Amino acid sequence: MSTKDSTAHDPVRIGVVDTMFARYDMGAAARAELAECPGFDSRFTVVSRTVPGFKDLAVAAKNLIERDGCSIVVALGMPGKAPIDKQCAHEAALGIMQAQLLTSTPILEVFVHEDEADDPAVLASVFENRSRKHARNAYWMLFEPEQLARRAGQGIRQGFDDAGPLDLG
Repeated sequence: MSTKDSTAHDPVRIGVVDTMFARYDMGAAARAELAECPGFDSRFTVVSRTVPGFKDLAVAAKNLIERDGCSIVVALGMPGKAPIDKQCAHEAALGIMQAQLLTSTPILEVFVHEDEADDPAVLASVFENRSRKHARNAYWMLFEPEQLARRAGQGIRQGFDDAGPLDLG
């Protein structure tokens, strides 16, 4: 017979996988946001991994799900400016989608393209904002899905200002 209380539950695991290639510590931003969510360390914990580049994210996310028991993963990366980087980002995104389908588990792809802003301060803001907002989305998907439903159709963006709903007036 187990000595563990049968009413006690292990915390849910949220995976965060980031890359060395990114020019901003996206994983740190995502982990910081999750640490601010209700129930951190009691209701849920964070399992984190770092891989070389964004083409390595799919397998790392799949491993976080299958080997580490994560219920959702936030996969963070930065494609460069060159056309080949954009092509590779598309292929990496397809790999992430395939990993979701193979595991039946959400993997939130969070890419910040190096050419989204010329000003380093603006680009850093996009990195921080997008990483944090997608980490919060992962938390909401698991624990507060009504937060997402309340925002449906509102043109909510991660990274830049919200677009807002269509103006039909």
